Amino acid sequence: MKKKICIILAIVLVSCMMVGSVSAGIFDFLGGSSGSSTTNDNNTFIVGFDAEFPPYGFQDDNGSYTGFDLELAEEVCKRNNWTFVAQPIDWDAKDAELDSGSIDCIWNGFTIDGRESEYLWSNPYFDNRQVIVVRADSNITSLEDLANKTVETQKDSSALAALEGDNKTIADVFLALNQVADYNTAFMDLESGACDGVAIDIGVAQYIINQKNATDKYIILNQSITTEQYGIGFKIGNDALRNQVQKTLDEMFADGTVQKIAAKYGISEDALIMPQ
Repeated sequence: MKKKICIILAIVLVSCMMVGSVSAGIFDFLGGSSGSSTTNDNNTFIVGFDAEFPPYGFQDDNGSYTGFDLELAEEVCKRNNWTFVAQPIDWDAKDAELDSGSIDCIWNGFTIDGRESEYLWSNPYFDNRQVIVVRADSNITSLEDLANKTVETQKDSSALAALEGDNKTIADVFLALNQVADYNTAFMDLESGACDGVAIDIGVAQYIINQKNATDKYIILNQSITTEQYGIGFKIGNDALRNQVQKTLDEMFADGTVQKIAAKYGISEDALIMPQ
């Protein structure tokens, strides 16, 4: 009797294993996955980025991901014989993506200032300013003119951090400082009159205005909210990868590749930080 029970239990166990295997196969076939669809191995370099942050990372008219930072990352991969993967992420979930290993780094106009201890950073390679964009017909010509006005910025952005942090006195005079999902939405609100100004990175502002052929419709105020530096953020402890990427990026500065890619996206060489 005991022998029969053991045989029955063995058959049940094998059956469950077969069902589990078949179920997993069907799940994969249907496109299901418990994580990233891209296998992250030693030959694959997965860059996490915000897909609506031109000119650093965005989706072009053909549906392809491109941008200044993405082209830099792709060139790094070519020189190291790595497979390049541009992985758009929810900016709010960037830390979880990096900690889980779903991405290898965050490379997308990523501000070092205020985050120094949160990531393993590359050397800074880009000087940036946070500014306010207003409509040309608004009669707003200075930060002081934004008193009792509504300003929008992207959620979890450097501009938001500045206006809620060290430069809070600037925002204290606003009627409201509203957060939106992306800067395209902010510009639509600015155009419609739903807001009076957009707090934004100067490079992003210049790119969006030029893409809209709207240099006569918008003004970038001369006064900056703050200045900052961009770097590549790696998971703390991933020194080997960070050092190899840094070495390659330095070589790209030395042979003029970084400058050439910057020019393609209308980025001034004055904003680039040359390796020491």
